[in-house]
Amino acid sequence: MKHLQTLMAAATLLLCVSCSNESQKTAPQPQPQTIQPGEQAPLADVGQKNFGGFQNRDTTGMAARRKAMMEAMNKIRTLSFDELSMSDPFIYPDPETKTYYLTSSGGRMYKSKDLKTWEGPYNIIDIKGLWLEKAGFAAAAEIHKIGNYYYYAGTWSDHSDLIQQVPRRYNVPHNQTYLLRSENVEGPYTSFAIEPGYDYEPREWDCIDGTLYQENGKTYMIFVHEWTQIIDGTMDYIELSDDLTHTVSEHPVTMFRASEAPYCGEMNSLGEATFGLKMPGWVTDGPQMFRTQTGKLGMLWSTWGKERYLQGICYSESGTIAGPWVQEPEPFLANNSGHGMLFRTFEGKLIYIVHHVENDGPRKPQMWEADDSGDKLVLGKRYIPE
Repeated sequence: MKHLQTLMAAATLLLCVSCSNESQKTAPQPQPQTIQPGEQAPLADVGQKNFGGFQNRDTTGMAARRKAMMEAMNKIRTLSFDELSMSDPFIYPDPETKTYYLTSSGGRMYKSKDLKTWEGPYNIIDIKGLWLEKAGFAAAAEIHKIGNYYYYAGTWSDHSDLIQQVPRRYNVPHNQTYLLRSENVEGPYTSFAIEPGYDYEPREWDCIDGTLYQENGKTYMIFVHEWTQIIDGTMDYIELSDDLTHTVSEHPVTMFRASEAPYCGEMNSLGEATFGLKMPGWVTDGPQMFRTQTGKLGMLWSTWGKERYLQGICYSESGTIAGPWVQEPEPFLANNSGHGMLFRTFEGKLIYIVHHVENDGPRKPQMWEADDSGDKLVLGKRYIPE
């Protein structure tokens, strides 16, 4: 009798476990929260200065126009430097091939042997199957050589996937700087992250313009936490794994806020609209790290001021990424120029490349000479390749 009772108890226990497991299998899994768009900031006035286009516009025939434009842009051709139009230019001088590689917002590549004549644009990235495909457009792209690989850092934005709705301000999209990798400087650059479409920065943050920097054997990504989400934009950094497949930091570290720079203006006070919206705030944009010949660690970054877009500069008092970071009293370059970076020619000349807008014209790359022999970076004269 006792044996029978034991068998019945065991059977009951197995039945309970089975029911519990079945319940777990059939129980609905929690779904990620879907953020609905809401009321945004007031629309820009007619004729107001505006960056980034307008959200509310007639889209009739846009698909056909965009297709024709992209087909024209994708034709490989030879151009002089003065004929190029682009935002956020970045040049990687490859010592192995003695070739200069130019990329920018748009995610394409030009190449040159002399900085004067350029061939392109070449499609060099492969993002098939990733959420990045929805954006297509890679903003503020860069090329870095670390170890045996070339890395392509670009920012992609998915406006169909909102991470926050800031009332009477902005529908914040999923924005991330993502890394691609190649064994060849000319690509193709493909995903290698710990999982496809991995978010290196916090998903709930609106993050753009990530750049790579190495210090004491560690690789960091410095990036922008967008002012469109937090009003006073910040510059932040995270530490990456040795193989750059994922982030090892528990959380980002904030380096500074845009409003700390005396030359940084508040967008509404400057009369500047963004994406056709009157959003108040202070902008951080486009970081690039550099070290002078005396060992001083600095950062180029951009914001908006009296002469519209400008190039800011700041320096680390400790000589490390940890800072503290102190802003210079004046812009490095104003006159509606910014998002610049530094590179050396194969002859050893330090060049600062930046995009500039003349009146209402397109964004055009410019090159300037620069001197880093002292504690501070000094801007020289315009550099015209010969």
